[in-house]
Amino acid sequence: MGVLGLLHGSYGLPQVAILLSFAFLWGMNGWMQSMGAPPGVISLSRWFPQSKRGTWYGIFSASPYLGETLSFIATAAVVSAFGWQYGFISAAVAGFVGSAVILLFVSDTPESRGLPSVQKLSGESLTKEDKMPTKELQKLILRHPGIWVIAVSSAFIYITKYAVAGWGVLFLQKAGGFSLEDASRVIAFSAAFGVLGTVLAGWLSDTVFRGDRVKPAIVSGILGTLSLGLFLFAGGGFFLNIFYVSLFSLSTGVLYCIVAGLMAVDIVPRKATGAALGIVGISSYVAAGLQDITSGYLIQGFMGPDGTDMYDFGPVSWFWMAASVVSFALPVMNWKKMKHKHESA
Repeated sequence: MGVLGLLHGSYGLPQVAILLSFAFLWGMNGWMQSMGAPPGVISLSRWFPQSKRGTWYGIFSASPYLGETLSFIATAAVVSAFGWQYGFISAAVAGFVGSAVILLFVSDTPESRGLPSVQKLSGESLTKEDKMPTKELQKLILRHPGIWVIAVSSAFIYITKYAVAGWGVLFLQKAGGFSLEDASRVIAFSAAFGVLGTVLAGWLSDTVFRGDRVKPAIVSGILGTLSLGLFLFAGGGFFLNIFYVSLFSLSTGVLYCIVAGLMAVDIVPRKATGAALGIVGISSYVAAGLQDITSGYLIQGFMGPDGTDMYDFGPVSWFWMAASVVSFALPVMNWKKMKHKHESA
């Protein structure tokens, strides 16, 4: 895309050719990037025992947020110095570096390096499903009710997460009377505390709660719903709203890592973790898109007496609150049944 931009400037490629090429390349880029997380989770499950899986999964899950933050800083500097075309080119170079790291340092399994399997090293027992062919396991995952429970739960987490990220600035402006600059600063805290919550989630689950996924899900779910309610209904000034958003993002980061990551991985065999995370990921991003459409419909815009745009955030606020409650109540209420089904298999 960067090279096409340079050719457009140097050789005057037609605008429509640039637009169509960018649309195709942008779609291919997103498709390829979506293949990163499931194999990463498979690798983690093959190299780390279940007792330490949460800690490393939390660190792994935070890496996209850290990369996004660094890309904003680095790309902005490159674009300012050399032009937007080199922003794309520098991102491509970073992609090649990341690929080289994977090829040089990541191995498929401990056995491929002459080591015993993680089950032998940790003393975990093999289940009947662990011995099944991968293709059969993937088909089995599609029929696993627990994965679909987690997929739906993750979808509701994404509804609340992207509700605040996507509509929070407008909400603070129209319902809270904030300026665009102050509203943007408040919402900016969500990304930073989301990273912290994701990193803490696995460690808390493994060490503080000793592998229990339900307790941190309940605590983070309640705190997330409470902080979302305060943000939507309590009002307050600049620093108070920063507190609401920070607590919400911290709690949501923990909840997402526990529910959409660790719970899903815990109830499937190691060889099927990629398929499980794929189903959860698809449902999450579909929900994020539907959330925008639904929220836009529920936020009733109208013309005020003085000719300014006015918005009623009442209906959409209750929609977001309900989604927040479902996001943690659904997996918590079904966890014993899902876990028992996996252990008995």
